[in-house]
Amino acid sequence: MSETTCDVAILMGSKSDLETMKPAADVLRKLGLCVSVRVLSAHRTPEQTAAFVRAAAQSGTKVFICGAGGAAHLAGTVAAHTTRPVIGVPIASSSLQGMDALLSTAMMPPGIPVATVAIGGAENAGLLAAQIVALTDSALAKRLDDERQARLRKVLEADAEVSAKF
Repeated sequence: MSETTCDVAILMGSKSDLETMKPAADVLRKLGLCVSVRVLSAHRTPEQTAAFVRAAAQSGTKVFICGAGGAAHLAGTVAAHTTRPVIGVPIASSSLQGMDALLSTAMMPPGIPVATVAIGGAENAGLLAAQIVALTDSALAKRLDDERQARLRKVLEADAEVSAKF
């Protein structure tokens, strides 16, 4: 499968963002989704970014996840080139600890929406992307339900362990 035909495309503005964005790819792959991961910059590679987004959307990519720090224009740039859902992950890469990226990602103009998760919230971005894809994939919806139940059991087990100690 070509990287432009994956279910979800994860883009990041810099290779240094990979550690923050990896949980999104991990959770999506665990759920059985095809994921492409790219380093493309809104400012340094604008033509390549736009071309990738258009090609990916045209060939079937359903959701884009974009991680960027600082001015964090990547998610908005991607959203400007597609009507597919775009999820922004603000990355703490500056002295403002990601607040600048959070505000840049969340403050989109009317008509160019970007769903925004917490600073560094790539795992939730992956889960949200999977939920979007699952709207038309009942098998994936079941895997998401199973994942949610596994997380519930883990918390209840921790509760029982802590409660037993006190």
